Amino acid sequence: MDLIKALTDQYTKSELPKIAIGDTVRVNVKIKEGNRERIQAFDGTVIARKHGGINETITVRRISYNVGVEKVFPIHSPNIVSIETIRRGKIRRAKLYYLRDRVGKNAKVKEKL
Repeated sequence: MDLIKALTDQYTKSELPKIAIGDTVRVNVKIKEGNRERIQAFDGTVIARKHGGINETITVRRISYNVGVEKVFPIHSPNIVSIETIRRGKIRRAKLYYLRDRVGKNAKVKEKL
């Protein structure tokens, strides 16, 4: 197990922000278009966090033009430039998949004070 840990330690990011389920986050991602690279932001609510270690992922959901869009981001990927927490959510569940069925104000998560 030490061999696996030694291999994965060099690829894990050392400084990660505190990301909790229900938080509204901004994920800045490197996008490669031809020979150019740019950074694109994706804002949304974290509805799931899976796996652990180098395989850890977060699922971020937002509503864009009245259509729900979900993206799964590997936290330790070199294409993830940064993850910023915009606001904290007050929730009592580990997964917020029920937000998929909700529309409008019902789909909001209360803010933690």
